[in-house]
Amino acid sequence: MEAYLSEWLSLLVRWFHVIAGVAWIGASFYFIWLDNHLREPPEWKKNEGIKGDLWAIHGGGFYEIAKYRLGPKEMPRELHWFKWEAYSTLLSGLALLFVVYYMGSPGYLIDPAKADLSTGAAIAIGLGSIAVVLAIYETLIRSPLADKGKAFALILFGILVLVDWGLFQVFSGRGAFIHVGAVIGTIMVANVFLGIIPSQRALVDSVRAGEEANEKVARLAMLAKLRSTHNNYLTLPIIFIMISNHYPLLYGNPHGWAILAAIGFITAFARHYFNLRHRDINQPWILAVAAVLTAALIWLVAPAPATTLDTADHPEVSNEVAIALINTHCVACHASSPGHPAFQAPPAGIKLENLSLLAMHADKVRQAAVDSHYMPLGNLTGMTNEERQLLGQWLQHNKP
Repeated sequence: MEAYLSEWLSLLVRWFHVIAGVAWIGASFYFIWLDNHLREPPEWKKNEGIKGDLWAIHGGGFYEIAKYRLGPKEMPRELHWFKWEAYSTLLSGLALLFVVYYMGSPGYLIDPAKADLSTGAAIAIGLGSIAVVLAIYETLIRSPLADKGKAFALILFGILVLVDWGLFQVFSGRGAFIHVGAVIGTIMVANVFLGIIPSQRALVDSVRAGEEANEKVARLAMLAKLRSTHNNYLTLPIIFIMISNHYPLLYGNPHGWAILAAIGFITAFARHYFNLRHRDINQPWILAVAAVLTAALIWLVAPAPATTLDTADHPEVSNEVAIALINTHCVACHASSPGHPAFQAPPAGIKLENLSLLAMHADKVRQAAVDSHYMPLGNLTGMTNEERQLLGQWLQHNKP
């Protein structure tokens, strides 16, 4: 019953996290699009303090949207703020981190082959990494470096790659991926809480007082815009990390940290195309380069052809050996009724209770247990390299 309730809790928290994330990222995409599509307004609107406007059609009607240079002459009775989408995403993400990685199966986070950590030590490293990177980011964005956009971007990317590499040295690939996502997500939410919202409050207070925006308000607005831009470029990498737990071919790779760094760069670079395109600057070569880099990454991380096992030096493995291997290392989780306390049902619906099922899932088993060593989860059963080789040989000879 505990495993059953744990899976429901994980499902509900994950569902809420995805909904909140979609709402937040959707709003971020929309307002970046909106800012980039504003056009110079007619003179009468300029006289009203309007900086830019645009017309749109949606939902069976026309919309006229205007952005003020500073603010209207009088504050409206109702002003909509966009902040709870970000806060809800962070809170639900942290809840999911605790439910799945800190309170769930230790194999999701801890890899004894990398570091023999206790659960408490792993949690301290995970949360400590988030806190340290956030402190560094906040120090940098409040420094003169904030005025040097490209230099700031390069330094931030370097910090994230370093954290990515470091976490892969102590956590399982999946645990490292999700913690890099938590680091990025926390930076993004901090940008809202510590920069964007305070800037907006200062602007609202200035308008309400009937004052012109002073230098402090202008500086806050500039930094808020910078933070919003950072968030915009981080959205595609964070979406990738949110879905990455379904793909052990990436995080289970021995060079998973480099794969994640490459994908982060490629997706942020591709996002740059759309940001330019919204301003009527068409640079299709950016997407072409992103596509070539993606193809190169796919080629570089491809596993060695399975046929290399089918040689005279690797004779066919008996069914009895294969049965012993799956009984020892697989069926505790991948069975109709798993014996592992963390699972109510077989992960991903994959059952490996007999050789016909093992052959049916040959490609996935090879990728997870032979090529990437991601399975067994956390290698809690102590599967050796020799056993992985034997399993790979059986799969090669018995693949349907």
